[in-house]
Amino acid sequence: MSWDEDGWDELAERSAQRRRRRRPKSKMTKEEAADHAHEQAERDAFVSGLEAGGSEYRWMKEARYRGMFRDIEGKLQGVMGSGPFEWVDRRVFDQVFDRLTLLSVYKLMTSGAIDTLDHPIARGKEAHVFHGTDLDGGPVAVKIFHTSNAVFRNLMQYIEGDQRFGGLKRRHRDLVDIWVRKEHRNLERLARWGLPVPKAVAVHRNVLVMEYVGTEVSPAKKLREVEVERPDEVYDALLHFLAVAWQKARLVHGDFSPYNILWHEGRPIVIDVGQAVIDTHPKAREFLVRDVTRLVEWGQKQGLDVDLAEALADVLEMPLEGVVEDA
Repeated sequence: MSWDEDGWDELAERSAQRRRRRRPKSKMTKEEAADHAHEQAERDAFVSGLEAGGSEYRWMKEARYRGMFRDIEGKLQGVMGSGPFEWVDRRVFDQVFDRLTLLSVYKLMTSGAIDTLDHPIARGKEAHVFHGTDLDGGPVAVKIFHTSNAVFRNLMQYIEGDQRFGGLKRRHRDLVDIWVRKEHRNLERLARWGLPVPKAVAVHRNVLVMEYVGTEVSPAKKLREVEVERPDEVYDALLHFLAVAWQKARLVHGDFSPYNILWHEGRPIVIDVGQAVIDTHPKAREFLVRDVTRLVEWGQKQGLDVDLAEALADVLEMPLEGVVEDA
């Protein structure tokens, strides 16, 4: 597949113009406002119940919910601020945990995907990532997507047009669940082609369990936070990632930047693939130009003699005969 240079130039310019334009804030519909108010009331009741209810969890009126939370309380010590990670306080609950999220965590614990949930290792607009353990005591990363904010309304461009997620519902909670399933499937798809991404372990509603990337004392740093000795080799590895993703996995990352690449054991690991789209998506080419542009900009900051036209040609035409999909 190839496009003429004028087409690529036009795509690049359109992408740049979009980044320069300010977008007005979108207003909530009545349905979204009602959902938001309901979720806010539920969160307030949850937090006040934690503060006032002690071990009784009065915020849960139904006995099955009280029993569920009592069962997992000991495995949530870090995020409750009562375990070995005293710096974590209960305000985390206000942003991350509601009843349905706790039910998802409970489901993943009873299925064996998670044993304990310890402390946050990354925080973002869309999700918190927690250090956890599996039943064998090994580390896992538990990514809990927020269900109480409006961030995901701005991410529909990455979902609409993806043939894998037809018949979309527009309610916020449904959109979050679709987004999490999308990230899980994208991780599996990229991994099948041997690309360096965290291994997907399990998913339930707005909770995604993945391979933990880091050491016993800290998670891996992001590429933007480290100085690499051989930036040319890292650049080539990331260019190869984009080429394999496009030519073989038929995916475009969509937000390929040093903020979404970890540096672990001397190599880059690509994360945050929820926005990745298939190559038939209406904006796939635009996103690909943007991804390659960000990689070229990183390379140039490292002192490398690289340019966008050559990098795009490499991604589109790089020989990949030896790259095969895992069965």
